[in-house]
Amino acid sequence: MIDAAITQVASQLNQALKRQFLVAEDLVVVCNLHEQDGSVATQVTNKLAVFLVNIERESVPVGASGGSVSQRYLQKTAPVHLNMMVMFAANFSGSNYPEALKFLSSTVAFFQGRPLFNHQNTPELDRRIDKLTLEIENLSVSDLSNLWGMLSGKYLPSVLYRMRMVNIDANQLMAQIPRVAQPEVGVR
Repeated sequence: MIDAAITQVASQLNQALKRQFLVAEDLVVVCNLHEQDGSVATQVTNKLAVFLVNIERESVPVGASGGSVSQRYLQKTAPVHLNMMVMFAANFSGSNYPEALKFLSSTVAFFQGRPLFNHQNTPELDRRIDKLTLEIENLSVSDLSNLWGMLSGKYLPSVLYRMRMVNIDANQLMAQIPRVAQPEVGVR
């Protein structure tokens, strides 16, 4: 579900940027900035890289859900509601640096105009996802420095968004509880 959420949002952004800049090639890639050996991932050169930075459990009250099947009550585990911190980083170097700023501006404009993804405005949204909202996450310079140190140590023009709310529901049955029959009350 995490992959579907990030991939879908990146795909929508990619389509919008391709239309805006009148290009056929993909401009947005869902990818780490670096390979496991520390080298720069080749597929992010002159692209807008989208990657997961963190996952948080949404702090809304949730309880076990249930449903009824014939004479039994089914008790299921509650779904997990997640918020994801997703980075959009423009990887352009040298004389292409202004392109990084242009792509970043266009990304912010896109999500400002379309902060909500649901099945009405995004029919291809994974059916397991009800809706996604994106909000810019503000980081202090110190937090930003720590984040980029953790990622690679080399800052790229970027914007961090909080993507709410991905629900993970294993639909796992916890118990089948027999129903208690209501006593019939007769009329005298």
